[in-house]
Amino acid sequence: MAPNSQDGEFRRKPSSFRNWISSEAGARFPPEAGRYHLFVSYACPWAHRTLIARRLKGLEEIISFSVVHWHLGPKGWRFATADDTDAPGENVIPDPLEGHEAFTHLRDVYFQAASDFEGRYTVPVLYDKKLKTIVNNESSEILRMFGSAFDALLDDKHKAVVLYPEALRKDIDATGEWTYDLINNGVYKSGFATSQTAYERNVVALFDALDRAEKHLRENKPEDGPYYFGKTLTEADIRLYVTLIRFDVRFPAC
Repeated sequence: MAPNSQDGEFRRKPSSFRNWISSEAGARFPPEAGRYHLFVSYACPWAHRTLIARRLKGLEEIISFSVVHWHLGPKGWRFATADDTDAPGENVIPDPLEGHEAFTHLRDVYFQAASDFEGRYTVPVLYDKKLKTIVNNESSEILRMFGSAFDALLDDKHKAVVLYPEALRKDIDATGEWTYDLINNGVYKSGFATSQTAYERNVVALFDALDRAEKHLRENKPEDGPYYFGKTLTEADIRLYVTLIRFDVRFPAC
């Protein structure tokens, strides 16, 4: 259910689980191979961010993942079953984790982490198999963690992939702020608006922001590289790409 207000505006509620993977002594969630699992949906651009980072950083053998069924029903995302024949894709499977044999929906994972949970059952979810709880369900933070939190476990090739380079952090943060509000979330604020006024305001802002991004990319010199900040692939590219690739195909579902 989209969180709309009386004025017809779509207002996204903050993510509920905001813990971090940390190498600090005594950290509750230290970087460990095989400890964490990522729940995603292929339909969801927010989850797509984390899958891209997982692949770019070579975390396939460190963080397992599974994919919910594409249909978002009244109880939220559900896990595929052996009877599903309409759910193609890698790892679109029942919840594969030990002790989760009875889990039919992603909401079951949320209630395991917090029995009184009253928020939305969103993807992505980064889950701790050891403590049997959710670490984080905020895509931008999972993206950031995947970018560096597991570097001590990686080979030199993947450690060298830096999605949030220090020299560009100010620019990445500034770009992320307006692209999140006007493009990543802008498609929802337009598509889920329930008043004409809210729709018109947000769809105009969305296309203005798309023009702004296009202008920036058009003004990049070819010799400087193909990415948003030239030769360096960063979070800014990933965050834009997952919305843009879906823009003319279908409206995102999460």
